[in-house]
Amino acid sequence: MDPALISVTKKRATDMRRKPRTLLGGAVATLAALALLGQPSPVNAADTSYDVLVFSKTAGFRHDSIPAGTQAIRDLGAANSFTVTTTEDGNHFTTSNLSRYEAVIFLNTTGDVLNDAQQSAFQSYIGSGGGFVGVHSAADTEYNWPFYGDLVGAYFASHPAVQQANVKVEGRAHAATAHLPQTWTRTDEWYNFRTNPRTTARVLATLDESSYSGGSMGADHPHTWCKAYSGGRAFYTGGGHSQASYAEPAFRAHLLGGIRYAAGRTKADCRPENGYTTLYNGSTTGWSQAGPGGFTNSDATLASYGGLGMLWYSARQFTNYSLKLDWKMSGDDNSGVIVGFPPSSDPASALNNGYEVQIDATDAPDRTTGSIYAIKAPDTAARDAALNPPGEWNTFELLVEGERLQVRLNGVKINDFTNADPARSLAGHVGIQNHGTGDDVSFRNVRIKELGGPTPGAGPVVGLAGKCLDVRNGGSADGTAVQISSCTGSAGQKWTVAPGSTVKALGKCLDVSGNSTADGARVQLWSCNGGANQNWQAYPDGSLRNPQSGKCLDVPGANSSDGTLVHLWTCHGGTNQKWILP
Repeated sequence: MDPALISVTKKRATDMRRKPRTLLGGAVATLAALALLGQPSPVNAADTSYDVLVFSKTAGFRHDSIPAGTQAIRDLGAANSFTVTTTEDGNHFTTSNLSRYEAVIFLNTTGDVLNDAQQSAFQSYIGSGGGFVGVHSAADTEYNWPFYGDLVGAYFASHPAVQQANVKVEGRAHAATAHLPQTWTRTDEWYNFRTNPRTTARVLATLDESSYSGGSMGADHPHTWCKAYSGGRAFYTGGGHSQASYAEPAFRAHLLGGIRYAAGRTKADCRPENGYTTLYNGSTTGWSQAGPGGFTNSDATLASYGGLGMLWYSARQFTNYSLKLDWKMSGDDNSGVIVGFPPSSDPASALNNGYEVQIDATDAPDRTTGSIYAIKAPDTAARDAALNPPGEWNTFELLVEGERLQVRLNGVKINDFTNADPARSLAGHVGIQNHGTGDDVSFRNVRIKELGGPTPGAGPVVGLAGKCLDVRNGGSADGTAVQISSCTGSAGQKWTVAPGSTVKALGKCLDVSGNSTADGARVQLWSCNGGANQNWQAYPDGSLRNPQSGKCLDVPGANSSDGTLVHLWTCHGGTNQKWILP
């Protein structure tokens, strides 16, 4: 094992068990007390106190559930550190008065409820960082005020009769939905909306139209969402029509999470999210465990135990991508997300050949949450402002573009790192770490969006002494040798190069024979099959590297004679490993 890794492993072993933070004991006591009172449990017992305004004015249909909703919010405030002011008077909407509140809740409002001056004050309030919560018919309000339409996310169109339906929860890291099952079955009045908010908001839950009658939006029917807007935060739920809704513990906790988000007491990545492919959302197909320990798999949640090991997505490698995943610590715990490593059943190899984005908020700056482990510390001020504490979910985005890795925590960029180590790459497999006994970290909803690489170039690949990479005799049979030769412009010297992907000539791929990673492995032409031995990454130093092995396309002995066969070799920066790509 690499001595550097040995020292890291020893360091981690000494940190493997830590005492929980003292606030957790108080949280447990509070949870027990609230259970006795029948109140929904707070997500975090340590919120600093804040103030909310509940606005329930109606200029159209009036819901008889408004008093029940108002009382439910009062109950939530009493149990969760916020004070509640209620009003149906638009005159409360002045700049000075609104500045008193961290969030304003539109509780089943309808119609035109604010005049121009009141609208202007509310718009300024949001622009100054205020929070908005819209409940049910808040979407049936202020149709002629474009700012409000954008803030709430979508306007009401129609609804069928009150009935039971299945709510599909897709964003299970947000405080409003983290406590919910993937399918939440309940009775309410289910709104159809005039537009789909998915392009401007993070949709947290959708309606399964096959589970009830009267849906008109089809397979993608948003029901609950959140968004950052004009300097502030907005949360909307389509639930809350009936008095019975506000007696449901799950709905009350749902409402509480939305209030906490709008008030800035919990953080979430509420950017629109489209085009992602699920790697894990309950099924571990395609995943493999490396090293000791592992993960339990329940309720579409992976929970670590034992270690030092790694669960890695062994089905395929990735090059340019956005990887998102949700994670939660129980206390002062340790884990990480590892990217850019070749296939291996040894987690130490992954750490040596890839990069770990750390999860451990109390370690040294270059070993703390959001760090590139032992290499680059995060922006700790940005990280601290974006981080949810133990017991709450967080969302990482790891954005890999070539050899650049950007880390976002709950939508906020906290690290920006460029790999310059020729022995490593950001292209490769991805995995999550189970650090050790007592380090309890859970993961949900691992998803990826492949971004594609630069536009493929087409033409000669020029190397040592100005010679061209050449398919011997222009043959296209599998196994045809690849060499260097004087440049002639022949078909066997015309390569299509997609950096971070394939290098092709004559319709076939540059291939490392037998999937070998050894020095001297033969490089040949072969039918393209998507294998790791056909993946090549261009580096700024001019090398062309196979990420699976971490080794370079090499002209042996720096021999520039025509007909010298190329092979795979440990990268050393020599001129016989430098290539000019089209």
